[in-house]
Amino acid sequence: MSMPKQISVFAENKPGKIKKITIVLEKKNINIRAITISDSGDYGIIKLLVDKPLECCEVLMEEGFAATLKDIVAVKIDDTPGSLRRASSVLADNDVNVDDAYGFILQGTKEAVFVFQVENVQRTENILKDQGYDVLTDNELYLI
Repeated sequence: MSMPKQISVFAENKPGKIKKITIVLEKKNINIRAITISDSGDYGIIKLLVDKPLECCEVLMEEGFAATLKDIVAVKIDDTPGSLRRASSVLADNDVNVDDAYGFILQGTKEAVFVFQVENVQRTENILKDQGYDVLTDNELYLI
């Protein structure tokens, strides 16, 4: 079992940047599962959750993008009010700081996936598993 990874792309905040990235990924048949974009003035960070993260990072770097891979934690939670509070309470009660996070709903289910960055991924996965959470492996996440 390997840890899931996301790609972070440091990019100038200009029109057309998303288009250029998605053209590169489309040519390589890389499917985007989730995306976040954060603005920080003249530059921003685009975070991608894709089905082929290693290939995605390599191809973006070959095309001149400043791309890096980062281990993440992905956990299934119920798509009901209070589910994220319960999961985040487990993290807080165990002194796990969430550096960055996003989530998405699984089609056709009453489940969601909460994706987040933490300092110690393995420790965080163990904490969540011990509390009965379904922590996704890389293959489980990429095949969603």
